Amino acid sequence: MTEQRSIFITGAASGIGRAVAVLFAERGWLVGAADRDAAGLAALAATASTIVPLTLDVANRDGVLAAFAEFGAQTGGTLDCLLSNAGIDAKGPFGDMAWQRVRQVVEVNLLGAMSVIHAALPLLRATPGSLCLSTASGSAIFGVGGMAAYSATKHGVRGLTEALSVELAGSGVRAADLLPGIIDTGMLTAADKAALPTEGMWRVMPAEAVAEAAWEAYHGDKVHWFIPPELAELDRQSTAAPEAVRDALIARAMI
Repeated sequence: MTEQRSIFITGAASGIGRAVAVLFAERGWLVGAADRDAAGLAALAATASTIVPLTLDVANRDGVLAAFAEFGAQTGGTLDCLLSNAGIDAKGPFGDMAWQRVRQVVEVNLLGAMSVIHAALPLLRATPGSLCLSTASGSAIFGVGGMAAYSATKHGVRGLTEALSVELAGSGVRAADLLPGIIDTGMLTAADKAALPTEGMWRVMPAEAVAEAAWEAYHGDKVHWFIPPELAELDRQSTAAPEAVRDALIARAMI
C-alpha cells in the first residue's frame, strides 16, 4: 500500500488555494488547509475527510509555528509539499495608497510567505522528494502599474524561490513557484472580468488550471510554472528587452 502523501496550503479557503486543496484531496493526499477564514475552511473540509482545517493568519508567527506543529503531529513529522499561497491584493496608484495598507501587503504576501516556508523546512527536509512551492504571480514577470506593492511582494516571492532552489538542493528539497496570470478568484470584480480579453496570455483562467500546475510542479522539476504557458514568452521578453515591455504597458494603460 502506498503511503499517503501530505500537503500544507495557506490561503486554502478560497480561490487558488481551495482549488489546490480539492484537487490533492481527490487524488488521495492528506491536506492541511490553513486560512484566516474559519467558515470557508469548514465548507472546504466538508468536501473531503482528508482535509484538515487549520485557522491561521500567516502574519502571526506563533500561529504559524503552532499550525505546523499540529499538522506535523498528524503526518509523523513529514511534509511532501508546501504551497505558500496566502496573499492579499492592493490596487491603485502607489502614491495614493495608505502606508498601513502597503505594510499589510508586505507583511502578508512576503513576510508571511517567508515565515510559512521557514516553519515548514524541518518537515520538508525530513521528507524525501519534497517540494517547497509558492504562489508568485504574473506581476512577478514585470511589475504591473496600479499594483506596485503587490508586484513588489510577488517579485520577492520569486526571488526567494530561486534562491531556495539552490540553497535547499543539498537537503533534497526542491523549490518552485506558480506564476498565474489573470485567475478567476474573489480578487476579480465583475467589472474586471468584463474588461479582460478572452484570448491570449491575459485571458481569464480558472483556479483549477493553477491547481493542475501545482500537481505538475510536484511531479516535475521546473523552477517557474506559468499559467497560462504563454506567459513564459513575456518572461523572456522582460529579460531581453525590459524597456520594450515597459513601453508596451504604458501604451496599453493610456488607451
